[in-house]
Amino acid sequence: CTHDLWALANFSANALFALLRVGGSGIDIRSKARTVNGPITDASQLPKWNYDGSSTGQAPGEDSEVILYPQAIFKDPFRRGDNLLVMCDCYTPQGVPIPTNKRHNAAKIFNTPNVAAEETWYGIEQEYTLLQKDVNWPLGWPIGGYPGPQGPYYCAAGADKAFGRDIVDAHYKACLYAGINISGINGEVMPGQWEFQVGPSVGIAASDQLWVARYILERITEVAGVVLSLDPKPIPGDWNGAGAHTNYSTKSMREAGGYGVIKTAIEKLGKRHAQHIAAYGEGNERRLTGHHETADINTFKWGVADRGASIRVGRDTEKDGKGYFEDRRPASNMDPYVVTSMIAETTLLL
Repeated sequence: CTHDLWALANFSANALFALLRVGGSGIDIRSKARTVNGPITDASQLPKWNYDGSSTGQAPGEDSEVILYPQAIFKDPFRRGDNLLVMCDCYTPQGVPIPTNKRHNAAKIFNTPNVAAEETWYGIEQEYTLLQKDVNWPLGWPIGGYPGPQGPYYCAAGADKAFGRDIVDAHYKACLYAGINISGINGEVMPGQWEFQVGPSVGIAASDQLWVARYILERITEVAGVVLSLDPKPIPGDWNGAGAHTNYSTKSMREAGGYGVIKTAIEKLGKRHAQHIAAYGEGNERRLTGHHETADINTFKWGVADRGASIRVGRDTEKDGKGYFEDRRPASNMDPYVVTSMIAETTLLL
């Protein structure tokens, strides 16, 4: 039956597109579909649309319309053909961005001349946990029990060490089809936990791509009957949490003498540590404990090749005198529009 449904769904409609937007929690993503005359080659060709914001916690019932503005298009790996996934942001009927529309402010920062001239590159490492449906317990773990301690699971192979690879590979292929700049996947330290990387991508495109990649993963886990969790510490105790490490560079950092520019940028990030932590995801205090490859949430430090630091600089960057650095503080449930634009703002505008 499932096979027949997939076969029926994989037809080429006349530019049917699914509109995606961030939901009322700020960390969920919602969608609805619409058919238009196609083919469509740019988001500007698509009409605005609306949805009931009172059902997503984004508008009152007496004035419930929220307007969708199409911003970025991707090939739809589920319907295929000319069909699209469209990343949108959300506004009131008067054209005012609603509070959960973090893309609007991010776009203003990335369009600032000083930021645009620096061609900011991002590579985001999205960690996530696959949970058994109905029991909210990691995939591959005995229900109510625990697997063996961490050690053999990271980048592992084998039925007793890697759980959910079919989901992970399907997601990888679907993102490649969609045109997302997905650069890799790997099993993580905690069993049932995985990671994919988006980037390097320039400016706001990195956030658009990460949100759509999250949506594709939600759809694939839906079909598989598995629950996707972006909780930064899904299992308390001696288990690694889940982050969204954000790798960053500017044009000046990538050129000769860039290591000095990197050090200056890190110094600026340290001065705004509290503001960044407050914007880096819910529940992050359960993850940033100073253990399990994290720095303590109240401490800012950086180091070369140090995965217990807030900011990690790679050995190649130190050796070459130029390159990028990794902000290890963002939680797995962070909003990439907030994190990427805040890093650019702190390092380039303040």
